[in-house]
Amino acid sequence: MRIVVDPEIKPDDFAVIRDALYAYNDSRVDSPDGRLGVLLKDEADDTVGGLVAHWYYGWIFIELLFVPESERGKDYGTSLIGEAERFAVSRGCTGAWLDTFSFQARGFYEKLGYTVFGELPDYPVGHKRYFLSKRLASPA
Repeated sequence: MRIVVDPEIKPDDFAVIRDALYAYNDSRVDSPDGRLGVLLKDEADDTVGGLVAHWYYGWIFIELLFVPESERGKDYGTSLIGEAERFAVSRGCTGAWLDTFSFQARGFYEKLGYTVFGELPDYPVGHKRYFLSKRLASPA
């Protein structure tokens, strides 16, 4: 065995590591999982923003959320999060989590009921990265 540092990891090498870790995790926890897109479309049916999430282990991770600056303040972000949370509950998820930077939308997420469970100072330097979570209601 030898250790090799590869600053530009190849997709095949990445897949070996990812797949092995997922197989190990799946051997210990039975959990359905998948990806979700909640899209924001314009009049021409082009995607201009939206949300990307991944659900696993009974939680949904909101990986990306973007609303164009011209559309902010119109409750699109709230609606996108709400749709993702409803979807997560329908899949049996009991919680949601996400991360945001100090120059992004921490206050927005807190207004939606998310609370900070961790922070990473100076990431990037001079800023913070916040990790937030929220318990979701059980399906009716």
